[in-house]
Amino acid sequence: MPVRLEDVLKHPTLTAAEPVVRAAAGAVPRTQLRWVHSSEVLDIASLLGGGELLLTGGQALAAASDERRTGYIRDLAGRGVAALAVETGSVLPSIPSSMVSAAEEAGLPLIELRRVVPFVAVMEAINSQLVSQSAAQLQQADQASHAMAVELAHGSSLDRILGVLAAATGAEVELISTAGITLASAEPAGGTDAPAHVASADEARDHQRTVHVEVPVRGIPSARLTLHVREDADVNLARIAGNRSVDILSLALLQRMPPGLKELAGAALIRAIDSGKQNWRLQELGPAAGIPVSARVVAVVVRSPASKELRRSVEHLLDPGGQYSASYADNAELLALAVLRSANPHVERQKIVDGLQSLDVPEGTVSAVGPAASGIAAAPWSLSEARLTLELAADVGRGRSGAISPRRVFDAQAFAVERLAVQSMDEPVRRDFIGQQLGAVLEHDAQRHSQLVETLRVWLDSGCNTAQAARDLHLERQSMHQRMQRIFSLCGGDPRGTGRLAALHLATRLAALQPK
Repeated sequence: MPVRLEDVLKHPTLTAAEPVVRAAAGAVPRTQLRWVHSSEVLDIASLLGGGELLLTGGQALAAASDERRTGYIRDLAGRGVAALAVETGSVLPSIPSSMVSAAEEAGLPLIELRRVVPFVAVMEAINSQLVSQSAAQLQQADQASHAMAVELAHGSSLDRILGVLAAATGAEVELISTAGITLASAEPAGGTDAPAHVASADEARDHQRTVHVEVPVRGIPSARLTLHVREDADVNLARIAGNRSVDILSLALLQRMPPGLKELAGAALIRAIDSGKQNWRLQELGPAAGIPVSARVVAVVVRSPASKELRRSVEHLLDPGGQYSASYADNAELLALAVLRSANPHVERQKIVDGLQSLDVPEGTVSAVGPAASGIAAAPWSLSEARLTLELAADVGRGRSGAISPRRVFDAQAFAVERLAVQSMDEPVRRDFIGQQLGAVLEHDAQRHSQLVETLRVWLDSGCNTAQAARDLHLERQSMHQRMQRIFSLCGGDPRGTGRLAALHLATRLAALQPK
């Protein structure tokens, strides 16, 4: 039997906390748990897999804005977290009403823990039960996988193979291609007239009862397996069995709809570029993937918790016709290569940067577009420069404001100075150069907690346009003029019209890379 939230709330380790359900109480009896986890980090959602009871203290929530709190609730609900339990006390006297409303709307059970209990003891007690349950679920999932393999060996249809999975999990099962075509489906025996996935007023509360599993064929995402788990069935068993069935379904798809040569060559080409294979191998794979050996190409790196799901969208953006691009996705990164075919490759490359920025992507997704490379042999260089750009973007964001930049897409061309510097100058040389050019300004910032170096960088980036820099920094024009006069007095006068301008600009860009 699955471990349900209502039973866990009655466990002695939690009853001592005097738990009270503040939102989505109707979902509590049917909510199943996969794990109990504790965290004070508000950006935890992307690290969770769904089905967790999340325990958290009130410190981070007490310090957060109302918008951040409600975003936290929506992120957890969107990730399929089973429930959130918040400890209240002197720091957070009660759960804010905005969080309660957001949780009710999202169908996320929100529980107030009115007494302090050791979260470690709660997790040890409940998770030991869940581990025991998981062992039984793994055995059942393996039995289902074996039965599916037998059906495959006997040449059964996809519908019949999925029927084994549906019977084992009590779920309605669908296999849908990446093009959106339903390849096969099955229902468990005794199906009702009202399938679990039909839209209803409670659909938002039942989102955690739907399990999605990507099914690749030879490393190429080819289909998505979806299990709509019914009320009386075990969601965790469905999740485990669905993942256990991937290899069987991949073989079945390979027999019925093998990927084309171009897709296979494209994935192999990206892997060869990533691993630094010899030039002859790239020249062999490029034409097979539809990419001419002499083409002007650009590499793209996307780091996302949903890299595989984003693959088709990125491919369509890079090449709507599907003839002159290649991609490969693993659990952490999506790597892609596109041919710049227009008469103005700079304009076409900028369209890629802008297009990536407009994509609807999960929170935590960052991308970089490498510099244009002349020929397939230079593709590894474009890829490595795109990766370096992501690293530099994170360093620059932390160096400027203490947090990573909110931008999601970074252009390697905008980081050309930084890329050249880190590759050609070691850290002590960069530090000495920054000190020589900006020593007095840096000292002023350190003593007065000011931001004159950042102000100077923005002004120089704007082409010494004071009005534009003021807008970028959200400053009054007079305040901007006063800052610039202070900067000029510290660094030896107005650098315009002198040979010092380029050196100052380089120093400000390098200063953003330095750790605080």
